[in-house]
Amino acid sequence: MPNLLGITINHRSMRGDTRRFAELVRGIAAGTTPNPASRARAIQRYLVSLIDGIHHHHRAEDEVLWPVLERVAGAEVDLAELTDDHAQLDPLLDRMRTEAAALAAAPDDRAAAGRLATSLETLRDLLDEHIEDEERTIFPIIERYVPEADWQRVETAVRKGSTAGFELPRIERYATEAELAELRRVAGPVLLVMLALTRPGFRRREKLIFG
Repeated sequence: MPNLLGITINHRSMRGDTRRFAELVRGIAAGTTPNPASRARAIQRYLVSLIDGIHHHHRAEDEVLWPVLERVAGAEVDLAELTDDHAQLDPLLDRMRTEAAALAAAPDDRAAAGRLATSLETLRDLLDEHIEDEERTIFPIIERYVPEADWQRVETAVRKGSTAGFELPRIERYATEAELAELRRVAGPVLLVMLALTRPGFRRREKLIFG
């Protein structure tokens, strides 16, 4: 049976990051959270990485996972609604990229912060609905129908387009202790080495953004 731990944590990290940035930027827009230039630039850099990661995740599903599901599950799977969700999310993500750049260029512009906060709140709600639907309807089909070799091909496609320095420390942030133990068992010492290398920079970025 395919191990869905990686995609589960990835989903959790996308939702968690979107939620906490929506709250942070709404505070900037309200004037209750200070936004020096260093924080504004760090927010932009983080959100660009998050946006790229979400784009890549959806592209891997559209181009790799969905064809596998259609081949092995046939009439058991209907991907139309999830594919439509991806199409709806893409222009929102592109708009957020522009809005984050505008806030970085004018950290004191509370209207710019408000626009970005609204987009983040919209993304938060869309991702919550989309991911809950996907995990409820697609995960059981993956576990029932997808051969391990095909699932490994999907996970390889996801890893190839991701940025380890961004994704790995977020796994550590959002996984439970039991999940981290399982990941260490599967990945071996290489995971510990990569986490040790990426953790310091990630924590510096977190402190700059969230204090």
